[in-house]
Amino acid sequence: MTCDEVISELKSLSSEKYKSNVVKMGIPEAGSIGVSTGDIRKLAKRIEKSNEFAHKLWRTGYHEAKLLAILIFDKKSISLHDVEKLINEVYSWDLCDHLCKNLIIKLKDYQELIKIWCDSKETYTKRAAFTLMASALIHEKSISEDIIDNYLKLISEHSNDEREHVKKAISWALREIGKISYNYQEKAILLAYELMEKGNKPQIWIAKEALKELEKLIKVEGRGRLISSDSKMANEC
Repeated sequence: MTCDEVISELKSLSSEKYKSNVVKMGIPEAGSIGVSTGDIRKLAKRIEKSNEFAHKLWRTGYHEAKLLAILIFDKKSISLHDVEKLINEVYSWDLCDHLCKNLIIKLKDYQELIKIWCDSKETYTKRAAFTLMASALIHEKSISEDIIDNYLKLISEHSNDEREHVKKAISWALREIGKISYNYQEKAILLAYELMEKGNKPQIWIAKEALKELEKLIKVEGRGRLISSDSKMANEC
C-alpha cells in the first residue's frame, strides 16, 4: 500500500462519532479523520513494518496516520534518537500514551529516557516519562527494586507540576507502584501522605487521586499484582 492508499483506507473507516471524540481532545478538525483505535490496529496488521513508511505516514499530519505509524515502526531498528524526535512532535495525551505503550516501552534502553524526560519543560515529553514508568510497572516482570525506588524518588521530585496531563500521569505511576506488592503499597501511600502534608496544590491533587486507589488495594488469588477492591467487587457482580 502507498501512503495515499492508506489515507484513503483510513477515510473509508471514518465516522463522525470518532472524529468528534478526537476534536474534543484538542486535535484540529482538519487533522483528524475519525477512526477507532481498533480499526487502526487491524489496518496495521496488513502493513509491513517499515521505519521509512511509518515516517511518511507520520508526516501526513493526520492524527490517525500518526497512531498507525507508531504501530508499524520497526522496534528492532528504530533508535532512541528517533523516538526523541517523535515525542517532540506530540500534541495530545492519547498520542503520547500510544507512542509510549506501543513503541518506546519495547525498546531495549527506554529506561534512559525516563530520567531525561522528567526534566523536560514540554508537557507531553514530561508526561511520557511517567507514562513509561506506569507501563513498565504493568508489563515488566523483572523490574528491579532499585529502579522502582528511583521511580518513587522521581515522582517526589517532579510532582510540583500544575499541568493536568502531567499530574494525571504522575498519579498513575504512583498507583502502579502501589500495585506491585503490599510493601510497595505502603511505600506509595507514605509518599502520597508526605505530598499531602508538605506539598503544594498539584502535589496534594496527585496524592489525593492516588490514595483513592492505593488504600483499596487487595491481593487476589491468581494475580501477581494487587488490585482495587472496587475492581474485585465489579468482577463478582
